[in-house]
Amino acid sequence: MSKILKIDHLGIAVSNLEEAVKFYRDVLGLELEGFEDIPKQKVRVAMFRVGESRIELVEATSEDSAIYKYIKSRGEGLHHIALRVDDIRVFSREIAGKVDLIYKEPMDILGERLINFIHPKHSKGVMYELVERIKE
Repeated sequence: MSKILKIDHLGIAVSNLEEAVKFYRDVLGLELEGFEDIPKQKVRVAMFRVGESRIELVEATSEDSAIYKYIKSRGEGLHHIALRVDDIRVFSREIAGKVDLIYKEPMDILGERLINFIHPKHSKGVMYELVERIKE
């Protein structure tokens, strides 16, 4: 049986990544870990470590990105809560009959992590991302 290990990160949808970074770095004093382009999801992200977790700022790189559509319909703000799991494939199989997963198989993100999302209709409107980190 697979299990949830901790909150991996909070994903925040933003329209302008560079502007958003200024608040988290310059006002809150968080250390920017870096930027990452994720072509499969048509987004660019900035990561900040906060203790054992992270804050992930997510900006769309295309108008057909899910983040672009999210911001257009709901505005900027909290997009998802990411939960670290020890084995995403096992965990996904265990919950597959109870919830809808966004991807049929976990998506490989830059060879560093595997992800999937639980559709928010099952969790009172909250989008949960499942994350298995291959590289820390």
